[in-house]
Formats: sequence, structure tokens, C-alpha cells
Amino acid sequence: MVLEDKLFTVKYTPDTVSHLKPDNEVCKTCEKKICTIICPAKVYEWDDANQKLIVNFENCLECGACRIACTKKCLQWQYPKGTKGVTFKLG
Repeated sequence: MVLEDKLFTVKYTPDTVSHLKPDNEVCKTCEKKICTIICPAKVYEWDDANQKLIVNFENCLECGACRIACTKKCLQWQYPKGTKGVTFKLG
């Protein structure tokens, strides 16, 4: 089973407001945009035409890789409100 198939089985209860808040002005100066590469759930996409980071927060696995890897340290990250976000199952 490939990663994409496994991600398809994860249950999410998305909030209406993102728990991930990048500073788009700082993102414009980032050359590598590592968040678009490191996220296993592909939460981040760079929109070249609008010079903006698109955040698909509904898919977030809450692993925190993006905030650790961000070289510009411009991502405000917090866990979603209670009962929102990803639901992990045992076994």
C-alpha cells in the first residue's frame, strides 16, 4: 500500500478556521518552499501566479514537520480546537 492509499483512510473532522497560519509576505522570500515538499499530506501548495501559499489545512496530520522544517520560521502552528482535526485509530 502506498502512502496516498494510507492517507485516504485517515478520518478528519475539519474546523472552519485554519490552525496553520503562514506569513505570506515572508513566504514570498523563501527560495526552497520546503513546506510544499516535506508535508506527507500535501497540505501546502505554492501558487506562483498569485505569489501565495495555499494551505489545505483540512488534510493536516498534525505531525508538525512543516513548522520544524520552515527555514523562515514564518508558520504559526497550533493544534485544531477540541474534536477537530485528524482522528487516529489504534491497530
